[in-house]
Amino acid sequence: MRDIKELLPHREPFLFVDELVEAGKENIVATRVYTSSEPFFQGHFPQYPVVPGVILVETMAQCGGAGVRQAGVLEDDKLFFLATIDKVKFRRQVRPDEKVRFEITNNRISPKMLKQSGVAYVGDEVAAEAEWMCLVGDAPA
Repeated sequence: MRDIKELLPHREPFLFVDELVEAGKENIVATRVYTSSEPFFQGHFPQYPVVPGVILVETMAQCGGAGVRQAGVLEDDKLFFLATIDKVKFRRQVRPDEKVRFEITNNRISPKMLKQSGVAYVGDEVAAEAEWMCLVGDAPA
């Protein structure tokens, strides 16, 4: 597997994929541990820190993007941008230092868009699920 920074244009503090475990044309598996030093925990919430739901959805999309790039479905010179987010459900809070496994399904891929769905797990418990679409475009030269 290639390094995550070769697969994604994101950088800290907005790079949320630690490891790409599996990257096929149909399914992707990746992981992330949101450490207690993440900047968002300072305000969400100081007395009871939890990973914000929008960060979980963003991580799913990043996992999906890294996976299709690793699988050779998305060219390295293309960027992808979230366009829609649907059917989002949060089932369990994610706390600092918990390892989250993201299982992503490629529902439809074309040269101009990625339609994916995913489930985030902490252990065997579902933490979140969502569907999204990313528009694919050229990176500036």
